[in-house]
Amino acid sequence: MTRDDDDRTPLEQVVDHAADLFVYAPIGLFFEAPSLFTKLAEQGRVHARNARLFGQFAVRHGEAEVKRRVEGLEEQAAGLLRSFGLVPEPYAEPMPPPEPAPPATTPSFEVVSGNGHVTPAPAVDDLAITDYDSLSASQVVTRLEGLSEGELEAVRAYEAANRGRKTILNKVAQLQA
Repeated sequence: MTRDDDDRTPLEQVVDHAADLFVYAPIGLFFEAPSLFTKLAEQGRVHARNARLFGQFAVRHGEAEVKRRVEGLEEQAAGLLRSFGLVPEPYAEPMPPPEPAPPATTPSFEVVSGNGHVTPAPAVDDLAITDYDSLSASQVVTRLEGLSEGELEAVRAYEAANRGRKTILNKVAQLQA
């Protein structure tokens, strides 16, 4: 019969917590670790990808904001220096505005085959492996064995255009050989 926490002495409570920490938690970790590690690794990849995208977004918009705020500053400074007589007239003309930065490019999600043809990568829904994007490389590799040549090529094209995981690309190449 189990007693409530209120009925146990503080020493019994400490012993129970120690047993949880040093006996039961390691046992649970031993049995759950394989599924936890793949899930944690995938979540880590998602968080890293989101952080990178957020950083790129912040830099692009930060550059635009700085350019907007500094735009008229050069002309104002030249005029101020000219009014104090610190800049001679021939040099007082403002410099031409800087060339606009080229627009940021986004990945094309196209694949160039060995013969130089550019083809768009297939959509993830067109792949023979369901939930492809949620699978780790080792999980995808185990599912490649039974695929046809066309299905393998679709996986290769999708993987090359998106995440580019070498494990998957090497296994597809091995199966296609």
